[in-house]
Formats: sequence, structure tokens, C-alpha cells
Amino acid sequence: MADRRDFMGMALGAFTGLGALGALYAAKRTWDPLPSVKAAGFTTLDVSKAPEGVLITEMWRGKPIFVLKQTKEMVEKAKKKEISNAKGHKEIERLIKIGDSYFMITVGLCTHLGCIPGYRPETQDFLCACHGGMYDSTADVTKAPPPRGLDIPPYKIDGNKLVLGEEGPEYKKLVETGLTQRV
Repeated sequence: MADRRDFMGMALGAFTGLGALGALYAAKRTWDPLPSVKAAGFTTLDVSKAPEGVLITEMWRGKPIFVLKQTKEMVEKAKKKEISNAKGHKEIERLIKIGDSYFMITVGLCTHLGCIPGYRPETQDFLCACHGGMYDSTADVTKAPPPRGLDIPPYKIDGNKLVLGEEGPEYKKLVETGLTQRV
């Protein structure tokens, strides 16, 4: 009789142990972030095939991200503006250099009230229809009421790819110099 009682005790203990492991596993899964949340943390963009002068809109953490590969004319215009800028602000620094190309990569939300500005390819600028604010091709303000240029999301350059959501040295420099705010 003792053998049967010992067996029943061990079986009950094993069953209870399995139940406890199952409960711990379920608890851990509820604490882990969802796969959709993990995926939203970092977004990798391959910008090597981006056409010049064409706005590409991506999504990152629920926000639109504007990617605009600068044409040679846009880069020259930004360099001229950099030289003539009396604020000591260097517009070309708002552009991100990947390989031999320059890109404007920003969060596509107006810094005035959060509207989404529209890109006008014929004039190579952005117009916010809410209150008439305008941005140039480097996403800097050309007509108020926006208080500053479009914000640049945290990024890290990895070859021809841009990793959004990770702060690389180039992004940290932009924040330190005041050319963008953390988003």
C-alpha cells in the first residue's frame, strides 16, 4: 500500500510542477512585448534604390517618415543657403549623407500642430495646408507658423541602409547642435 501511496504522491507532485511551469510560461509571455511592438521599434530602409527628387513615405512607430533623395540642384541650393544663412545654421547638415547621395529623412508631421505637409515636386518644397506653413527640400522652415524644421527621427547609418530607431553618432551630433529635437 505504501508503494501505491508513494506513486500517487509523486504523480501529483509532477502534475503540479507541470502546471506551475505552464503558469510561469504564460505569465512570461504576457510580460513580453508583442511582435508588432518589437517590429515597430526599429525599421531598416534600403535607400540605395531611391529615385532622386521623389518623396517616399514609410511608417515608423505609427508616424509617417519622409525620405527624399536630393537631386544635384537641391544639394547646390542647400549649399548656397548654407553660405548665405545669417543664423549660423548649416542647412546642408540637415541632410543625411549615405554613400555619395544626400537624403532628407524626417518625421512627416508639421512642428506647428502635427498636420502632415504635402510635397510639391514642381517647387521642391512642402506645404502644410492647416495654416500655410512651408518647408524647403531640406525640411527647414521657409514660411511660418512652424517653429522649427521637420524633426529628424533617430537613425544609424549601416552601409546603404538606414536603421530608424537607433541613435548613431550622426544623429547625436544633430541633436547636440540643435538641428533637430528627439522624437
